[in-house]
Amino acid sequence: MVENVIFDVDGTLIDSVDEHAEAWRRSFIEFGRDIPFAHVRSQIGKGADQLLPVFFNDEELERFGKDLEEYRSALFKREFMPKVRPFPRVKELFQQLRKRGRKVALASSAKDDELKRYVELCGIDGLFEAKTNKDEVDKSKPHPDIFDAAMAKLGKPDPATVVVVGDTPYDALAAGKLHLASVGVLCGGFRPDDLRTAGCRTLVKDPAELLRRLEEDPEGWPWDAASRDTSKDEESR
Repeated sequence: MVENVIFDVDGTLIDSVDEHAEAWRRSFIEFGRDIPFAHVRSQIGKGADQLLPVFFNDEELERFGKDLEEYRSALFKREFMPKVRPFPRVKELFQQLRKRGRKVALASSAKDDELKRYVELCGIDGLFEAKTNKDEVDKSKPHPDIFDAAMAKLGKPDPATVVVVGDTPYDALAAGKLHLASVGVLCGGFRPDDLRTAGCRTLVKDPAELLRRLEEDPEGWPWDAASRDTSKDEESR
């Protein structure tokens, strides 16, 4: 019986992956590196500590890594944050989870101030037990630190009672390192095969689909994600 649900935020609850990718791409140009949008987008879901080394070497990061990250943060807040919106029915999903006695945590690679804004946009303040962000851990996804911190805030439940919901392979990889089952949402734009290969036990379209299935079978899907794969059914919808 799954009693705890840990949600990624960007690309899972908030439609923001393209905005993050473009903010990083423009920041890279400012620091002398023109990277194709698709390549940058493929790395969204990681925090800066894991994303930047994909594009810059250690010497470059030592010289201007911090400045680049600060430039990106300011650019995102100024030009892209106003554009992001929650996916449909996020608030209703969280309300139903609370009604059914599930404990919920947020585990995001975003900074704390960005995460607070996302909570406000979704209207879910007071509808979850805990939240963790990049500022609280040493390493971001695909390292498991953020999910480990969320587990601690949930009271260190048995991993068998926990499901992670995320949109990137990095969520699934991080969850797998803690022996947590993962549900992949396709609304973040990552390929189904990549999510499945990373460890997602089942795939769904978006939070609205999670809500619909929860309402149809309150004690079953997606809580039985550890034992059943419905991804092929979902892809045919």
